[in-house]
Amino acid sequence: MKPRPDLGYALDAAPALLGWLLIHQSPDGLTAGYIVETEAYMASDAASHSYRGKTPRTEVMFGPAGHLYVYFTYGMHYCVNIVTGPAGRGEAVLIRALEPFKGLELMRHRRGNVPDVQLTSGPAKLTKAMGINKTHNGASVLSGGSFRLLPGIKPADIVQTTRIGISRETTKPWRFYIAGNPYVSRL
Repeated sequence: MKPRPDLGYALDAAPALLGWLLIHQSPDGLTAGYIVETEAYMASDAASHSYRGKTPRTEVMFGPAGHLYVYFTYGMHYCVNIVTGPAGRGEAVLIRALEPFKGLELMRHRRGNVPDVQLTSGPAKLTKAMGINKTHNGASVLSGGSFRLLPGIKPADIVQTTRIGISRETTKPWRFYIAGNPYVSRL
């Protein structure tokens, strides 16, 4: 995958990841879901954690590709990204929502009494349902560990729009989701 001129790999990877199956084999059991919503983040982007350069917190985001960048937000939630750029670039794709595929009972247990359509319909919801936390920061989705990323479904229609839940660079159309999918996060 080649980066777009003056942009990056993340902008190509964000829509390309839609439909892929994210799998987590935890000690509690297996959970899996199809990626249905993503957002691209790059070092040249003021909304990105990598914008101010490499720090102990963002080191994973600077590559290599195929690793999880997990961070804590609002003092209570984890979010998960897949690093997409080569080492040194500071690029990743935020996984905003999944369509549950396997391990729904475990997801329900982790998320409590919520309708199935709300199990993974947001970045903090999906990390809780999938059992993803700070101990998974840097885990590979390519090496056959407890996480895997496999081809899944081919989206019929992809919507491209502005990112949500950020205060900088709010006009960039770097959010992508599968049109009509009920698991896409709500505004």
